[in-house]
Amino acid sequence: MRQRLTLLLGVFAVMALSNAVVPVLPALAEGAAFQGAIFSAYFLGAFLTVFPAGLLSDRIGRVPLVRAALVLTLVSGALILAVADPIVLLAARALEGIGAGLFVPAAMSWINLQPDHRKMSGNFIAALNVGLVSGLVVTGWLNEAMGPAGGIAAFTLATLLPLLLSVVMKDAAVGDVPRGSADLAAIGRDYFWMYVATIMLIGATGAVTALYPEYTGEEAAALGVLIGAMNVATIFSSLVASRVSLSPIPTIRAAAVLMGAAVAALYFTPAAFVVIGALAGVVIIAQVNYLAADPTRQGAVMGLFNTSTYAGMTLLPFVAGVVAEVQGFVAAFAMVAVLSVLMAVTIGRCRCHVPA
Repeated sequence: MRQRLTLLLGVFAVMALSNAVVPVLPALAEGAAFQGAIFSAYFLGAFLTVFPAGLLSDRIGRVPLVRAALVLTLVSGALILAVADPIVLLAARALEGIGAGLFVPAAMSWINLQPDHRKMSGNFIAALNVGLVSGLVVTGWLNEAMGPAGGIAAFTLATLLPLLLSVVMKDAAVGDVPRGSADLAAIGRDYFWMYVATIMLIGATGAVTALYPEYTGEEAAALGVLIGAMNVATIFSSLVASRVSLSPIPTIRAAAVLMGAAVAALYFTPAAFVVIGALAGVVIIAQVNYLAADPTRQGAVMGLFNTSTYAGMTLLPFVAGVVAEVQGFVAAFAMVAVLSVLMAVTIGRCRCHVPA
């Protein structure tokens, strides 16, 4: 229980700190361009780290990466609080992203090597999303009483508890920690269509989040509630999906069709945000359960999975924005909807073994 608590508290703190800067960006730097750079530096650090971290976890084990990630998160938060220089802020955010890139694949591969990985993965995804929502909401509250540093300080300190717990954490309890190098070509062949589905279906959530503000012209407060509702729906659906027995491929196929319909519905009603968030939680749990069937290459498999999620959140919002600019919002929403539905067709071509 203590080891699981380390990972749940750890992912909460890592994700909460990553979002804690968002409400207070204007106080950290001047100008939209530099604010955007500070925001993006985190994702760059994470994107460049998740796959190497997955490979490394197969060689040296998961726990050393978890500890290193929490140390980097703590250091990055302290730097953001202590140093006002914009270049240092950029470096601190990139360091924070590297910490997240180390933590998530190592933690998820540790979880997938446990007998109760299905339930634990649901708890992990829920804690991740609770962290994202808390980073936004709590920082907004604390900003009124403590200024822009309040939320960042709170979640930096919150990292101390999982870091202390990680000192006594042991590596995966099921079998030996794999030490050999992964056959990346074989992993690519086996899981190619699963990773494509990850890029498109998880990327769809980022695309609609990026499109909706300009499409509707809603106030920031209303947009925050809508996007927060999507994250909350992901929390509940991931918990539910992890506690029922669902066959991964049929589940992903059905979710892809429903995701396409929900994206199309979002053009007409913001209520579809809740459906999109709920489907994202179901998809993630189904995919993680599918990938758990490969314990000997778990680090590499989960590293590529996390790389795919970041790639989707980077590429699809950008492409959707270009389409909206050139062809209009109808075309952009339609493109995301069609790509989502196509995953129902392609996911059946995945060559990996179906988990028991």
